[in-house]
Amino acid sequence: MEKTIVIIGTVNTKGDQLGFLKERIKSRGHKAILMDISMGGRSDFQADITPEEIAGLAGKDIEEIRASKDRLSITNAMTAGARQKALDLLSRGELDGIVSLGGATIALISSQVMSTLPFGIPKVIGVPAAMGAYVGKWFGSNDSVVMQLIMEIAGMNDLLKNAIAQVAGVISGMVEEAYDYKSLKLPYPSVAVTQLGFSDQCAKYVEDLLAEKGYHVYPFHAQGVSDRAMDRLISQGFFDGVIEIVPAGLIEEQFKGNRAAGMERLDAAGERGIPQVWAPSCLNITGAGITRTNREKYLATGKVIEIDEMRAMARFPRDELLIGAKLYAEKINKAKGPIKLVVPLRGWSSLEKEGSPLLDPKEDQVFIEELKKNLRVPLEIEEVDCNLEDIDTARALVESLDTYMKLAKRG
Repeated sequence: MEKTIVIIGTVNTKGDQLGFLKERIKSRGHKAILMDISMGGRSDFQADITPEEIAGLAGKDIEEIRASKDRLSITNAMTAGARQKALDLLSRGELDGIVSLGGATIALISSQVMSTLPFGIPKVIGVPAAMGAYVGKWFGSNDSVVMQLIMEIAGMNDLLKNAIAQVAGVISGMVEEAYDYKSLKLPYPSVAVTQLGFSDQCAKYVEDLLAEKGYHVYPFHAQGVSDRAMDRLISQGFFDGVIEIVPAGLIEEQFKGNRAAGMERLDAAGERGIPQVWAPSCLNITGAGITRTNREKYLATGKVIEIDEMRAMARFPRDELLIGAKLYAEKINKAKGPIKLVVPLRGWSSLEKEGSPLLDPKEDQVFIEELKKNLRVPLEIEEVDCNLEDIDTARALVESLDTYMKLAKRG
């Protein structure tokens, strides 16, 4: 069955290679639409979607873009136009998959275009050098493939043709095997759960208790990518409820932690109004290993545990706990559905057992009191006299969500 694949690239510099990619996709029996986002000079090679159209969608004139020396501004404009065009094609049923071919700038632009498209649509980025510093940005929370071509995209030698042909094969194979994204559904009732290595036992208890009650459970690792992807899925209509054992991606974003998940973290469930139950795991501690920005501030607290040669965990200082509490209060204030907070009084992670330098219930209470102070809506808070990893915490989380879910079903 013929599928439609959108190709993103710059025809003025990569016309021959993009043309070859288009022909290889067509040879597989698919329709290929080439979107040209060239910001430089003109080309004799005519794309299906021109830079003039892309610039116009962003409210710009292409000559203005070509004349500008403000690289960031024109890149943002072409990204905005390309995103709008991709969504338009999707709405008209003219986008079953999307692929880009080019250098780091094209990889960045195309990843941002792909991030606007629903989960399940095949997405491939072909790039000469998938540098570690960039790949995380390209992936974001996309369900995309980054394919490293090794050689520069210049000329048309056999090595490059072979690599481009493989890119064509990857995206073609993906669209051939992909389900219609609109048909992707989860059984009712489905619950998303966030977890980390420092909350594994709690997560295991939660998942088992939910399964006993007939829930379908989908765990997500709250390392800044998977939890961000979970939010995207929620915004697309997946999941009927959420247990946020580790909602820490927000405070990590605020203070540039290694598990930062964006300032929009937690918005999706609130906007949809689905039931949420939170635990406070890792809202009080953060990474202080060698990869952490400004790690000296966290080491200076003196409340640190070395995990291994790469990782250490430290408590957030009091001033950051207060700022973080306000951020979470804002999320609760905006939520359209029910939220409950379950607070274990003997530590918010497996690292905060008796005798641990990270265990500080009084400072944890500072966070909770600041949260309460900034709430404009009622919030039920249940305290449990145990550590996060004890089964009583899991029971409180599951029973609370189950109550909300039953009320939502009756309503």
